[in-house]
Amino acid sequence: MKKKTLLTIIFILFPIFVLSQTLHIHKNDGTTVIDVIISEIDSITFTTYGTPCQGIPNVTYEGKTYHTVQIGDQCWLKENLDVGEMIQGVAMTDNAILEKYCYDNNPSNCETFGGLYQWNEAMQYVATEGVQGICPSGWHIPTNAELQILGDAVGGDANSLKAVGEGTGDGAGTNTSGFSGLLAGAGGSNSFGNLHIHGNFWSSTKVPLSNPNFLGLSNDGGGIYFSSWDRNAGFSIRCLKD
Repeated sequence: MKKKTLLTIIFILFPIFVLSQTLHIHKNDGTTVIDVIISEIDSITFTTYGTPCQGIPNVTYEGKTYHTVQIGDQCWLKENLDVGEMIQGVAMTDNAILEKYCYDNNPSNCETFGGLYQWNEAMQYVATEGVQGICPSGWHIPTNAELQILGDAVGGDANSLKAVGEGTGDGAGTNTSGFSGLLAGAGGSNSFGNLHIHGNFWSSTKVPLSNPNFLGLSNDGGGIYFSSWDRNAGFSIRCLKD
């Protein structure tokens, strides 16, 4: 079996049975790249970390390029949003300036993990579900129901949403969905915590007389969790295509 190009691939192998044969994968020059022992009832699946949304491989917004990933029927930005001016020691306000927190007040953390945003700032001071907020035009802050659809699309497997390298043991990220979720922690005007321990993504849903909803991931073997939290906490933002 020859392939014209050598691609980076991941082999997902089902159990190998006694009756087996060897599949030889070669380069163009005929040299063997890998031998894989398979049986007649085994199958091999070629997997990548997510497929870009059709016709929208990336989006440039506020001077930064974000990639996209198709998960089920939803098209997501593949990176945490990182827009606005970094502020520290004060609450975000409705002042017509996009503002963000960077973990530990370190700008390089925003480059790696994205900004952390209080709910009102992320929503741009409206309380409408599915609002654009600080997302690019044509994108919006997902509703709690849309985040639950994301969870259902991966069968509740939190590890499939986490980037490789995030989480440990039973909670190690596999990123099979391509979502590339980061455990970016949380922050606010006074303190930061839980970097590489929790990743929290605001929804645009707020139950009256209650706190906004969010989707959470953790570094252990726990699943995806949905909860609500104080709107003044700084959480990550992922944008969903309209």
